[in-house]
Amino acid sequence: MNSPHHPRYARHRFPAEVISHAVWLYFRFPLSLRMVEEMLAARGIEVSHETVRQWALKFGQDFANQIRRRHPIAGDKWHLDEVVISIAGRKHWLWRAVDQHGAVLDILVQSRRSAKAAKRLLRKLLKKQGITPRVMITDKLASYGAAKREIMPSVEHRQHKGLNNRAENSHQPTRRRERIMKRFKSAGQAQRFLSVHDQVANLFRHPANTSAADHRLARARALQAWSEITGAVTVA
Repeated sequence: MNSPHHPRYARHRFPAEVISHAVWLYFRFPLSLRMVEEMLAARGIEVSHETVRQWALKFGQDFANQIRRRHPIAGDKWHLDEVVISIAGRKHWLWRAVDQHGAVLDILVQSRRSAKAAKRLLRKLLKKQGITPRVMITDKLASYGAAKREIMPSVEHRQHKGLNNRAENSHQPTRRRERIMKRFKSAGQAQRFLSVHDQVANLFRHPANTSAADHRLARARALQAWSEITGAVTVA
């Protein structure tokens, strides 16, 4: 297996395409570390699940940052929602923002559901996106209104449960991963994992109701982009 000599993978025993493929499997699909280990073993690649975990920690956020830089500018309509998650027996809140196209803009794991927590999310979004939305859509949680009035007073705010299905639906992949991982071990782990997971999902997200040919083309482009981002050849 010929690997490009990328400085990112210096001093690693395995070539770039193996490492990038393992990281892709882990963040792209609802697989545990041991499942990824078995899938690699089926290809004759003997890697421990702990090694896969270390690869995910070392390379995942860098890959996610590059995906974010490649992603088109966010839409002008932001859907915000929060969902409860249990971490080490304590209730936490996963705050997520998506645009009207379904792309995840950012996530933030917090222990509160207060106006202060909502302000923190909005500040993070504005810093990362560099633009202000035309419309912000949320459920009827009062914290959103209080935060919006201080952080983005000129933005139209629509509060209605039925309008926010896009943000609510975006939590479903997180719930699947939460079950596979037998819950997150800490707020930091959840933040680190989901920050990468959602950006990888953005890269491979395809428009709904497209033809099979268009779907295959979009998938091929996403795989090519992943190869360029990771500096490796996709494993066939």
